[in-house]
Amino acid sequence: MTNAQGWYIVKAQDESCQIITHEQFAAIANAQPQHWGPFASQSEAIARRVGLIRAGKCQPQ
Repeated sequence: MTNAQGWYIVKAQDESCQIITHEQFAAIANAQPQHWGPFASQSEAIARRVGLIRAGKCQPQ
């Protein structure tokens, strides 16, 4: 996978947020009601997920 494809954060039914690749997101895009991204790198997605947890939008895993 290349960085051009991006990384996404998706909110699961248990309110936790997971970081997935563009390919994984494309497979479930219609089923995920709440998501953020794409982000240029996995580390950027991790930092954003931390922010979402702190903001109360996601539960920690």
